[in-house]
Amino acid sequence: PYQTAWLKANHPVEFFAASMGLELANTDKLNVFRKEMARAGIGLLAPDINRSGANFTVEQTEAGGAVRYALAAIKNVGRQAMEAIVAEREANGPFKSLLDFAQRLDPQHVNKRQLENLARSGAFDALNPNRAQVFAAADLLMRHASVAADERTSNQSSLFGDMPAEATGLQLPNVPRWREMEVLHQEFEAIGFYLSAHPLDSYGKALERLGATRFADLEKRLNGETKRLRLAGSIEGRQERTSARGNKFAFVQVSDASGAYEVTVFSEVLATHRDILEPGEKVILSVDAKLDDGQTRLTVQGVQKLDDAVAQTDVGLDVFLQPEAARNPAIIGELHAHLAPVANGKGRVCLHVMLEDQMREVDIDLPGGFRITPEIRADLAGLAGIARLEEI
Repeated sequence: PYQTAWLKANHPVEFFAASMGLELANTDKLNVFRKEMARAGIGLLAPDINRSGANFTVEQTEAGGAVRYALAAIKNVGRQAMEAIVAEREANGPFKSLLDFAQRLDPQHVNKRQLENLARSGAFDALNPNRAQVFAAADLLMRHASVAADERTSNQSSLFGDMPAEATGLQLPNVPRWREMEVLHQEFEAIGFYLSAHPLDSYGKALERLGATRFADLEKRLNGETKRLRLAGSIEGRQERTSARGNKFAFVQVSDASGAYEVTVFSEVLATHRDILEPGEKVILSVDAKLDDGQTRLTVQGVQKLDDAVAQTDVGLDVFLQPEAARNPAIIGELHAHLAPVANGKGRVCLHVMLEDQMREVDIDLPGGFRITPEIRADLAGLAGIARLEEI
């Protein structure tokens, strides 16, 4: 209708917020709006327990108007529960900490599973950026919420009297942070698509080594011809169909860091690779690509897990050690322990040690080859004594 087109053209941020609010429970439709917003240069802000409404809202940022993700659009949290959380926040101010949140939470409206999905989505990042820790603390937070609710109901004073929530402390489980890929996987599970980053962002030169074409460059590569190309991507969805002859085939939605696309997978490839054509999996696809009436048609001829493909490339690492690290057997032992299990690849690893005079550097090429994946790179980056890593 004319009115809808006018709103979209003249008030695009408000238009997208309202449109997404009508599709709260439809992840596929929300993802379509997200892609439209990205093309229009409109930001979609992550869910935030202190900023998000139960519904999608408009928020002003330094870059202009943006849409704040709705708490109720997170999977398996429920609109009524999120409205209760927002009402409490609006009545008594932002939540100052996880303990403050727990003590003000009504356990009749919110349960452990809902807290876990809020944590997986990143909604508590402003209170505690360690999503793994908040996820693991869901049961503890619910127990605190129940005790606080009982005290309110019975009009009893807390053991801590009128002390502020922060003063009573909250001993959160001592768990390591999720690695980057796990953060994105959990976010995908809670939201239904990637919001804060894309899993392929960390593959860097590996995609060049694999000869993967970015989706955004696809049409230019084809130049009106039909070609066999390699595309890397993360599986976002799959719909299976049955042909008139009774054969199974599928339409599979895939995305890379430059955009989203759909491929067709026919029966033979589908039967062989159905297990890795699942949402959240990262793959490298061999496709026949052609332009048909202005539309790009992509037919899959082969599928491989992206990490398996990367492991077969010669992507390597320059590892820059802090001056004292080379003299510390524990640090060298940790480095060896992480590299030994992947010492069956083609990637070169070179250690660079700056001597204490800061004038000379010693370079040590480790013997053999290594399978360098983003996970291995992330593990090494977290080790004590590592100054920085560079892909080679």
